Amino acid sequence: MFDHVTVEGVTKVYGRQRALGGVSLRLEAGRLCALLGPNGAGKSTLLGILSTLLRPTGGEVRFGSVQHRQAGRTLRGAIGLVAHESFLYGDLTGRENLRFFERLYGGGGRAQTLLSRVGLDEAADRPVRTYSRGMQQRLALARALCGQPRLLLLDEPFTGLDSSGVAALRTLLAELRDGGVILMLVTHDLAAAAELANHVVVLRRGKVAFDHAQSAPFARLDEVYAAHA
Repeated sequence: MFDHVTVEGVTKVYGRQRALGGVSLRLEAGRLCALLGPNGAGKSTLLGILSTLLRPTGGEVRFGSVQHRQAGRTLRGAIGLVAHESFLYGDLTGRENLRFFERLYGGGGRAQTLLSRVGLDEAADRPVRTYSRGMQQRLALARALCGQPRLLLLDEPFTGLDSSGVAALRTLLAELRDGGVILMLVTHDLAAAAELANHVVVLRRGKVAFDHAQSAPFARLDEVYAAHA
């Protein structure tokens, strides 16, 4: 499908407020990009554009050779998003939610595997409205993986998870990264990001203040953030 995403001079304006002001970067397969920055820096807006839920005001985004404005069902099925909103249906069970999204993305047959992968076997047939915040977060991740995405976008995915859940998510993200998925992670958990990220982008006031990729995770991500945020 695609093995890189290119962002060139992307802007996003809401009325008189500029959320992004000329962002350029490149995301590669097999890399986990930690997208850092203070509140209001434009991180969620950039994720929204990369997910194709938002259109940029200016600039260009390409998924391999496919332009953002050409995004259709096939391309959207190759993009997974874990956002503040879970996009889950509370009256459906966990299993029913995953089967619904599998049909939506044109796949099928992986619901049980995904439930096991996020540790929800025992809760699979309970209505999602009975799930805790952490369980819903796990199911939202499974939902995002239904289409076997080439690009996985995560906005504060550790929120609501207990220590075992955080550890399991770190392991899963590392497996996806090493398996060639393109990942972008927005998080305030710098310790978790430091174990995973081999690409770091820092946004400040809607612009890129730091952009660096390397072969290994960043040992002192807190120092990088402090210097550029």
